[in-house]
Amino acid sequence: MRAVLVVNPKATTTSERSRDVLVRALRSEVDLSVRYTRRRGHAMALAREAAAEGADLVVTLGGDGTVNEVVNGLMTADPPLGADGATMAERLPALATVPGGSTNVFARALGLPREWPDATSMILEGLRLGRSRTVGLGRADDRYFTFCAGFGVDAAVIHRVEQARRKGRVSTPSLYLRSIMNQYFFASDRRHPAIVLERPGEPAEAELATVIIQNTAPWTYLGDREVNPNPAASFDLGLDVLALRQLRVASTTRTVTQFLSRQPDPRGRQVLRLHDTAEFTLLSSRPQAFQLDGDYLGEREKVRFTSVPAALRVIC
Repeated sequence: MRAVLVVNPKATTTSERSRDVLVRALRSEVDLSVRYTRRRGHAMALAREAAAEGADLVVTLGGDGTVNEVVNGLMTADPPLGADGATMAERLPALATVPGGSTNVFARALGLPREWPDATSMILEGLRLGRSRTVGLGRADDRYFTFCAGFGVDAAVIHRVEQARRKGRVSTPSLYLRSIMNQYFFASDRRHPAIVLERPGEPAEAELATVIIQNTAPWTYLGDREVNPNPAASFDLGLDVLALRQLRVASTTRTVTQFLSRQPDPRGRQVLRLHDTAEFTLLSSRPQAFQLDGDYLGEREKVRFTSVPAALRVIC
């Protein structure tokens, strides 16, 4: 089996020594080529090259941002022709992801352990046993995402966290919580919800304040605790949506508390939830912060979301 390991050398939870250990372990099972990212977006190009070269497997070592770039590279690649009748997922290299970032939502949603040595051991076992699954993806305009997207407050919070990390701050639950409080109380226009959600054949949902989209559950983690706005979201179904109509203190606090409960089921007059949705469009009368898989991508006034079923094979 020919494999390419795409390494983000800035991955927060690995070192050069641990990367060497990983490479030796993978080479015990596959014919491995190692490629390092040099800039933002480079992992996408490396994954596209691996697919064009006919690799059987692409392994990522990095966080969710590295995984997102590799997935986008694979999904936009032009792989060699496979057997007649082969699906795109069968023609593309399979994906294995070794957690090397601070949160690693995608890897943990697949059932992989949080620590990279344990996850590597499970991936090697999966390779020996031929154990894989096919997962669906989400797409926002022309970009794919693996587990979540956000339009509004959560994306603005991610922007704040990224700015803090560029100044040398460490990504911790407390940094996220402080960023949430600052964004909510001091930087959000809570009185004038501006987002509209449109679905084919359905009445539009207007005056939404912020929107969370999930392709699986959980949405994210605070340390070891799952955060689950849409607990029924699944790689095997369409997209799940939770939107808040208002950002009033009492109702927002109640909803966030529901996210964090042991059996989350957010409800209320200010909550809109959609399950297993094939497509929808978000529009806003003013620019909204926008994120995919925990990466801030700027501000948008319109984004079209679609579910892409059975898109990619993953080793699990």
